Amino acid sequence: MYDIAIIGGGPAGTSAAIFTSKAGKKTILFDHDKGMTKRAWIENHYGAPDIEGPQLIETGHRQAEKLGTEIVQAEVTNVTKNGETFVIETNDQKFEAKYVILATGLATDLASKMGVNIKEGTEPRVPKVVDCDAQGKTNVDGVWAAGTVAGVSVHTIITAGDGAKVAINLISEINGERYVDHDILKK
Repeated sequence: MYDIAIIGGGPAGTSAAIFTSKAGKKTILFDHDKGMTKRAWIENHYGAPDIEGPQLIETGHRQAEKLGTEIVQAEVTNVTKNGETFVIETNDQKFEAKYVILATGLATDLASKMGVNIKEGTEPRVPKVVDCDAQGKTNVDGVWAAGTVAGVSVHTIITAGDGAKVAINLISEINGERYVDHDILKK
């Protein structure tokens, strides 16, 4: 049983996983290795000048794993509500989590299948997005959305920031108080 399942291993999902794992939430991240960042050359991501998309993803995954995230290389085929939890299915495995963060980039099919409301996208080449509030909550209780699928710009720095924002909001809801993650330099 996981606290949080994140579907999508790009900048939004991985950034969310970094924050949820660091906050002590048992996190599983699903990556099907087909995201648009895997094909990107990036010159505008703060702190990572001139980096290939696959290298950015790999660096983020290593950071998330170091903090405790379990990464599963598989495509999620279905998510269903089972009482107070969600059952996340891949082609050959099932997992359970209390909350789900959708960070599926351009893909809205899974969200739609789950009963999450979809709306028209506003970004070029992003036809549909998940309908969520400013915090990242969708119409399905316990399901959140982050990154491009949540209607933010496709730029990696923006989707990563949105993933962090949604994770902080979810952690705050779980904890019942505003969560802040600030580290101090060690001398």
